[in-house]
Amino acid sequence: MRVASIAATFAAMLQYCGVSPAAADMLEDAPDDPTILFFSGGDLWREGGFIHGGVLWSPAGLEQEGFTLKLAFGSGIYRYRSGALGDVEVIGRQLSSSLMPGWRFKRAGVEVSVFAGVDAQELRLWPDDPSNELRGTHFGMRAGFDFWYEPSRTTMLAVDASVSTIGTSYSVHGAYGWRAFDRLYIGPEAAALACQDYRQFRFGVHATALKTEKFELSAAIGHAEDSSHRSSVYGRLGFVTRR
Repeated sequence: MRVASIAATFAAMLQYCGVSPAAADMLEDAPDDPTILFFSGGDLWREGGFIHGGVLWSPAGLEQEGFTLKLAFGSGIYRYRSGALGDVEVIGRQLSSSLMPGWRFKRAGVEVSVFAGVDAQELRLWPDDPSNELRGTHFGMRAGFDFWYEPSRTTMLAVDASVSTIGTSYSVHGAYGWRAFDRLYIGPEAAALACQDYRQFRFGVHATALKTEKFELSAAIGHAEDSSHRSSVYGRLGFVTRR
């Protein structure tokens, strides 16, 4: 089982910005018509941890329909046991980056962004595991979308997905939320990750679009379980700012 290859899928999932258009407008130090959005964050569970970051550039403005360029990167470290090495524990380090031009579509209460571009990944293993086909450096294509919908003034629905030709990996994430304390959305979330013959599923609760003077914050906690019969609590934290 190619457990190590899931690192690429984690990196894809973490590239989700997790920013609500409505709440982002309320950042007190943001310009009236921002064109750049910076995002970063991290993900942690018992078998590994990952960080990510990136930028969205929309020359016509982040609140306008039109061209958007997405640059994202991720890095992580994780562990798995390799049957090819006699059940030895292997430590993996994953680096990934993608550059994807795209387009943002906006309608009343709905925002959809679609992206497609180049994907690069590097995987290093200690000790080296010849059974893992993704070790080394690889280049491919990645595509994805971000969907945000506000059915009412107090509810939200967000869905994002990404797929890469490297390892035929994909991720999908969905969240529903209710407005709480007039400051953030709280509700359930679910995610599925896959790469070659590996699968992972997540179910948890999220808090999205909590604004401070300079940032918009999001967080989640829940339960993760994979096709290697491993399970644990997961946690996720994200930061967004506009310029």
